[in-house]
Amino acid sequence: MTDTPESRLQALGFTLPAAAAPAANYVPFVISGWQLHIAGQIPYAADGSLLKGRLGDDLDVAAGVAAAERCAIGLMAQMKAALGDLAMVRRIVKLNVFVASAPGFTDQPEVANGASNLMVKVFGDAGRHARSAVGVAALPRGVAVEIDGIVEISA
Repeated sequence: MTDTPESRLQALGFTLPAAAAPAANYVPFVISGWQLHIAGQIPYAADGSLLKGRLGDDLDVAAGVAAAERCAIGLMAQMKAALGDLAMVRRIVKLNVFVASAPGFTDQPEVANGASNLMVKVFGDAGRHARSAVGVAALPRGVAVEIDGIVEISA
């Protein structure tokens, strides 16, 4: 089997879903020059259900990590929809991770590692990125995590 981002993703036990359609008046991604800007992705489980809840309230860090991984899968689905092939990704430049957090919850960086670690496993050194991990009171549809990203793309 050829060593590609998609084959590495499959080896990790993940299946790339179809890219999620926008839920409001926006586009799921924009290509500007050599950058792909991806709108916020929310965590859909493999069965299509949403991963909902608030960290430090009804969810623990492990559940948050799993939700962040599912957001990363959504980001990769958008990359494939935009580029046709994940091999066109030159670098994951930046991830902005929003974590629905109860007052006093401060482990947003550990939750965000779910997405960051998966990007490195799938893209290698090109998956290392700048990142923000921010706690928020609530996210759309009651989800636990939302992540948007900027990706450098190949010609």
